[in-house]
This record gives sequence, C-alpha cells and structure tokens, in this order.
Amino acid sequence: MKSIGWVIGGTSGIGLEAATRLEGLVDQVVVVGRSAAHLASARQRLGGTVAIEKVDLYEWTQVNDLCRRLEDSADRIRYLVNAAGTFVPKPFLEHQTADYDKYMTLNRSLYFITQAAAKNMQAHGGGSIVNVGSMWAHQAIKATPSSAYSMAKAGIHALTQHLAMELAEAKIRVNAIAPAVVDTPVYEGFIPKEQVPDVLRDSTPSIPSAVSAVSRTWPMPSSFFSRIARAGSPARSGTLTAA
Repeated sequence: MKSIGWVIGGTSGIGLEAATRLEGLVDQVVVVGRSAAHLASARQRLGGTVAIEKVDLYEWTQVNDLCRRLEDSADRIRYLVNAAGTFVPKPFLEHQTADYDKYMTLNRSLYFITQAAAKNMQAHGGGSIVNVGSMWAHQAIKATPSSAYSMAKAGIHALTQHLAMELAEAKIRVNAIAPAVVDTPVYEGFIPKEQVPDVLRDSTPSIPSAVSAVSRTWPMPSSFFSRIARAGSPARSGTLTAA
C-alpha cells in the first residue's frame, strides 16, 4: 500500500509549490489541474516522479469520477491540499449568475473531493487536509471588489473549522491558510500576464506605472499594492500547506 499526497489545483501557483514539498513525505504525489498550459509547465517542473491528472472541476461527471477513485483507492491518502481557485474582481452590482456560479461550483467540487479523501483517510488511520482560503474572506478591499469570491472563500474557512472538529477523532487534521497578494497566475484573469510582475513587485516606484498600464483592464489604485508592501511568494505559501 502506497502513501499518496493529492494536490487539487496543483499545476500552478501555491498548489504547485505544495506539490514540490510533498515529495519525499509520501510515496506518490498526484496533482490535479485543468489548464493545458499549466499541465505542461507542471510536468516540466515536477518531472516524472509526480503524477499529473487533468480534471475539470466545473464538470461534475469528472469530479464524481475522481471522488469515487479517491474513496475506493487501496492506497492511503495521507495529504490533501485544496488549492484550486479563480479570482476576477467585479463590483457587486455588476455580478451575473455565471459569475456567482463559477465560485460556488468550484466550492461544491472541493467539498465532495474532500469528503471522498476524508473517507479514505478514516479507513487508513488518519491524514491531513489543508485548504487554501484567502485574506479576502476576512477583509474587504475597495480596490478589488469581490463579493462572490469572498463569500466562497469564507465558506472554505467555515468548512475547515467544521471538518477540524468532526474529523479529529479519526486522526485527520484540517487546517487552512489565508494568503493575501501572492504572485500566482490567478491574477492573469484580470491583469495582462506580462504586467503581473510589475503590479505585484515589491518596489513602490514601479507600481503606479504598472497599474496605469492595466487600468483599462481593471481600475486598481497604486495605493492598494503599496499598502500591502510586497507580494507573497507561492514558495512561502506552499511551505505552509505542507508543514
């Protein structure tokens, strides 16, 4: 029986960094992603020792199949990291049903994937689950209005608290991290890819010009990032998820 570490949303950003840190702690690391580009870059970064699966978390048939495999696996799931996410700021009064559903559908998938993994952990004597939440679940930022996103991430943090209570007797630890601004591809949803490093760079003089360049994509005042002082790194957040 092998010990397995699963990283949902593990082909980029925090999830990818978490996957690199789980190597050596388990017999096999499996990362799950959807984007073809991220899948390819993850294969290059992780090499042949990590299994990579393409699963669309917005397609319930694919999610349900993954849940069955997790629950029924003869191997022991020791770690589950839920790092999948999307983030596109939009004012509350402009949200459409599709915007709302994008976040809640993802939460539904993560909920039942976690349930399936927890059943496997319970059957094998315990394990550890880490959910990647968000600072936005606890704090509203005027520059990045994100009511539906924040509502979904607040749900992730609430789920973490309940699972930590319910699963403790099964020797399953459940924790969450709440990153603020971390330099990951999630910002490419509303900032041109080539501009992301400038916007997030820990250098206040570069921020106004970078923000000005992307203002047509999203009006974000330079003071937002300068108040934060510096963007975090996926490596740091990945270390926390694997601790």
